[in-house]
Amino acid sequence: MGLFSRLANLFQIRASAALDKAEDPGQVMDYSYNKQLEQLQQLRRSVADVVTQEKRLELQQSQLQEKLNKLDFQAQQALRANREDLARMALQRKETLIVQLNGYEQQIAQLKAQEEKLITMERTVSARVETFRTQKEMVKAQYSAAQAQVKINEAVTGISQEMTEMNLAMQRAQNKVLDMQARANAMDTLIEQGTLGEQGLLGAGSGDTLDRELQQIAAEQNVEAQLQALKQQLQLEGPDAQHKQIKGPATEM
Repeated sequence: MGLFSRLANLFQIRASAALDKAEDPGQVMDYSYNKQLEQLQQLRRSVADVVTQEKRLELQQSQLQEKLNKLDFQAQQALRANREDLARMALQRKETLIVQLNGYEQQIAQLKAQEEKLITMERTVSARVETFRTQKEMVKAQYSAAQAQVKINEAVTGISQEMTEMNLAMQRAQNKVLDMQARANAMDTLIEQGTLGEQGLLGAGSGDTLDRELQQIAAEQNVEAQLQALKQQLQLEGPDAQHKQIKGPATEM
């Protein structure tokens, strides 16, 4: 439990830092997964160390057992040779080695228990790490899909904005075309009605005023010229003609 508690704390700290820095969650998950793999490898090395120590003690135990067998044989040989003293000495050494042999057995039993405990823990941790790996890949896939969706939505939003601007530009262009067409149609109508002349088409506003003023001056000059001509005619015909012209209409009435 202590191992997974530390891993959980590490992942929580790393995840919080990732959120604060707006990091890729996939990187945080990979980092935590690698740390768990390191812990699992360390646990497996611990199992290997215990097994190695256990094998070393078993080898020493086997060598000690050979010495015990040898001392038994030597004690038998000494008795056959009527050397009870040597047989007693061999048996005394055997007793000393038996104590060591019992110590080896206890140590080996403890290592075996520790080995079984570590193996059970290694299996549990390995299963959890594998589960975390599966979840990690799923989270990374979900994040990648969400990230891709965000990019697609951003692209669609950008396209929509561009289309809106293009539609507005198109509308403005169409309005200008309609204005130009309306202006052209109006000018065509004025031309057909005779309101505009060629100079009106070429020149606008001030040209029309100038023409009207010139025409008015010309008309006034014509009136004055005709008036002078009539006066001269009356002077040539004399007072009688003037009287007849004035009186004539009244007589007719």
